[in-house]
Amino acid sequence: MDFSYIDIHSHLYFSDFDNDREDEIEKLKQNKIGVITVGTDFNSSKVATELAEKHENLFATAGQHPGDVTLESIFDERLESITGNSKVVAIGECGLDYYRIEEGNTAIKQIQKKIFQLHINLALKLDKPLMLHIRPKKGTMDAYHDALEILENFPKGSPSGKVRGNVHFFVGDLDVLKRFLAIGFTVSFTGVITFARDYDEVVRSAPLNMIMSETDSPFVAPIPHRGERNSPLYVPEVVRKIAEIRGENFEMVRKQMVENAKRTFNIAI
Repeated sequence: MDFSYIDIHSHLYFSDFDNDREDEIEKLKQNKIGVITVGTDFNSSKVATELAEKHENLFATAGQHPGDVTLESIFDERLESITGNSKVVAIGECGLDYYRIEEGNTAIKQIQKKIFQLHINLALKLDKPLMLHIRPKKGTMDAYHDALEILENFPKGSPSGKVRGNVHFFVGDLDVLKRFLAIGFTVSFTGVITFARDYDEVVRSAPLNMIMSETDSPFVAPIPHRGERNSPLYVPEVVRKIAEIRGENFEMVRKQMVENAKRTFNIAI
């Protein structure tokens, strides 16, 4: 299938789509929109994979969301039974989420780091990219710095020779961006860039071949759909805003977004 857009991060299996999921997927096909629907635990990863197997324009990821990690959490080894599927194009979402962790709670951070490292091991074993969820505590870049320390120093071991992937919903600063780019990671932006100016400099500074568009639907609908359930159908608004912020031709940016997604996630179309 030839795609005009690829939304590289969404959650089409969420209950928000229970009443019209198949209709929504049909509209996506008609609009030539490819979608990666992202698992957050074993069950959702399994559902995302089954959904992707049914539809040529859908792909999946399998992983454990770091924001759900507790002091009792361990890496769910059942994920490996899913991740070999050809429709699973990345491992994750995984990473570090410090946003709601109380100050000084190092124990939960250590568990997050351990589970993150096991996701990296699995990605290396399968030679698949990571779909990273990195969320720092408000006003800091702490989770980004810790994730980068892990990734920059992780042992090599895949056929490609290095850990690779994408940082979803990127809200890092220029220094964080440069460090991710230096290890070959792409970054992706959501509809937030259509109504907040905080990330314009980062959007302009990143090489065009290292950024992608996403919706993170059903969350953070872009302008002009604020207040609605977000949908992968709205990913063109994100692409349009990326082109506007960068002062570049929309059609050129649109085509590059698709090429970036195909390359990063090894999507053959």
